[in-house]
Order: sequence, then C-alpha cells, then structure tokens
Amino acid sequence: MRWRNPKAGPTTYLGNDPMPDRDEAFFGAMTPARNFTPDAVRSDPNRTRRDFLRAGTVTALSLAMERAWAVIPLDPAPDGKFVGLVPFEDEQVAPAGTLTGSELDGRLFTDLAKVSVDHLVTPNAEFFVRSATSRLLPGPANWKIAIDGLVEQPSEVAIDHLRKGARPMGIHLMECAGNVALTRFGLIGVAGWTGVPVTEVLARVKPRPGAAWVEISGFDDYAGPSHTSIPGASWIFPMDALKEAFLATGMNGQPLSRDHGAPVRLVVPGWYGCACIKWVNRIAFLAEGAEASSQMQEYAVRTLQEGRPQFAREYASAVVDLAALPTRIEKWIGGGKLRYRIVGLAWSGAQPIPALKIRFNPDEEFVPVFGFRPGKTDPWTVWTHAWTPSAPGDYRIRMAVAAPEVQARKLDLGLYDRTVHISEI
Repeated sequence: MRWRNPKAGPTTYLGNDPMPDRDEAFFGAMTPARNFTPDAVRSDPNRTRRDFLRAGTVTALSLAMERAWAVIPLDPAPDGKFVGLVPFEDEQVAPAGTLTGSELDGRLFTDLAKVSVDHLVTPNAEFFVRSATSRLLPGPANWKIAIDGLVEQPSEVAIDHLRKGARPMGIHLMECAGNVALTRFGLIGVAGWTGVPVTEVLARVKPRPGAAWVEISGFDDYAGPSHTSIPGASWIFPMDALKEAFLATGMNGQPLSRDHGAPVRLVVPGWYGCACIKWVNRIAFLAEGAEASSQMQEYAVRTLQEGRPQFAREYASAVVDLAALPTRIEKWIGGGKLRYRIVGLAWSGAQPIPALKIRFNPDEEFVPVFGFRPGKTDPWTVWTHAWTPSAPGDYRIRMAVAAPEVQARKLDLGLYDRTVHISEI
C-alpha cells in the first residue's frame, strides 16, 4: 500500500501487510472491479426490508430491534446536491454480487455500499460465498447427519426432520476471517436465519464419560483440485460454545442455496464463518485430547490464535473481532462548495463498541465519529461522518475504537484500512 501525504507531496511506503503469513492464494485469481456509481447504490433489484419482514423469518424481538436501528438519527446529509461516490483505491477484485470460480475456488462478494439503515439485511443473491458447492454434492432427498463418536448409541437426523422443526433463529452477521481489502471487504453479510438449535440435535444421544468436545463436519469431496483452499470442513467446539448455535435450513425466508450450505449448515452467532460449517453431515463427540482439524489450523492466524496450536483445547473461540470501516465516500455540492460524507459500518461478535474514532492520514490524530450510535453487536451498525479534506491527494482512512480498555486487534493492525483519492475540494 502506498500513501501520498496531500500536504507534503512525496510518496511514502508503509511497508508490508501487517499479517504477512496470511495465505494470499486464499483469495484466488481476481479480475478488476467496476467502480461504484450512484445508480448502482440507489438501485436494488432484490427484495426490500419490508419484503423480508413480511416473510416472517425472524423473531418479534429481532424485528423490533431492526425497526429501532432504522430510526437511529445519523449525521444529516449535507445540504445541496448529491454528486456521486468516490471509489476506494487498490481494491481490484471481481464485481460484487457475481460468483467467480467454482467449488473450493468459488467466490462471491457482498456490495457493502448498498447497506443502509433501511437495508441492513443482505439479499440471498448478494450474500457472500467463500467456497462454492461441490459438483459431487449429493442431492438433499436422503441427506442425514450422523451423530456419533463418544456416545452410548450413535444416531442420525434426517433433513426432513430438521426442516419440519425449523423456526426463526434471528438476524445474524457472518464474516469470513479472511475478509480483507483484496475482496473489497465483501466476505461478510447479514441474514435472517431459520433452523434448529444444535442443543436439540445433541440431545438425541447420551455422551459417554470423557466426551469433552463436539466436532461438526461437512461434505468435503470435490471434482477438481483447489488453487486457493486447503481441503477440510470441520470445527471442534467446547460444548458450551454451541448453546446459541443452530443448524440452518433457510435464510431470508427462502431455503438455503447450495452455495450457502444447503441442505443444512451450521451458524454460530458471533463466530467467524470458517467455524460455520456448510453441508453438515456429521456431528461427533470427542475426548479432551482431540487434535485440531485442518480447517482450524488453516484459519489459526485469521482467527487470532497464538500460532497454529495442535490440539483443539488450545484454540480460543473464533469470535468476530471488533471492526469498522467506511463503505461509501459521498460527494455533495451546495452553495458552490464541495462537501464529503463518509458512510460506514461497525460490528462485533460479542463485545459492544462504545465509540468510534477516525483518521485520514498516518501523521494525523484520530477524531471522534459523531455519527456513530452504540447499538447491538450483532448484526451491524451504520455510522456517518462529515469530512472536509485539507487538500487533493490520497487519504488512508483508519478506524479505531475510542476506548483504551477495549481491544480491537484487526483494526489496530490496519486490516480494515481503506484508501481514497480526492481530486477536488
């Protein structure tokens, strides 16, 4: 990443990625992205939030919370005429909302510029895909989940049983642990899920003495080799980590698509998507000394583990870290003057974000984001910030949590930084 101080003029190299051991092959071959346009942001051919609510796929509490967020006052847009959006720099990827690649190399990125207080939920067709469905995936008609391992009597549950018992499980955010600028931060989305609590499925068996962990696995056979991913689709959980987890069969009032994990996927609210296994076909009770799965080891760095631990017991919960980023840089004109407004998102897997601050160059101080209102950690919160650039040039925007006692490791590493070029002020 290069940053040119608009005040000083010379270009300064900021160094390597702060997480250099991230596997860049993970992102696959990307094509140049289209620029955002006002029409693209305004238009949304998919269902509106009203359509989503009418589908009745979320609980009454979730509905009430979403309505409350929709009326939270934000900094008002500048008086005058909306001119357009300033594109972010150095984020050359495939267009948002378009599936590229196939099987383990399949990717689809959510367009975060479309998120607003009136459209917090991501339409199914635009919800990110980290790995597309296998060409070898069996049909759903006879799909069953085996429940075995350290249990008195193995059991299984059929997909028809799960579908009949499915009910609204709320609106939840899901983010891939490898969500970075190369993907325009589009490996994230929010959906209203329907499914069955994992605890109900676990109750079908009696664990044997010594059962301490639960491994949830998914279908993992593919027709071709992958250039971007390591085979392996399982995560190992302590039992109490699954109290809020559920096996999802639908999202946003529709059955799951194959690319989103149909016929059934795991959702662990507040955890990264790598732990939310798709195409679930096995649940196993394991002993205390269980070794970490290959998927856990692949995502160890991205889930902020200490190294790559060998055993499951050595892994911290893969909870989504506190995060925030700008999603739109709006340009307005009024009274003969240009004005800029930043619209962004903030989210967290568990810990609330009390306040946000923002800076525009590495040599400047952070300033408060006055258009941020603390809210529920899940799914996400829309914020705004009025901005007056000091001069034309490149600006590297960094967010931070305005509370020294709150740790936001990825934010502090600059992993959600975005760069814009301002050509006129």
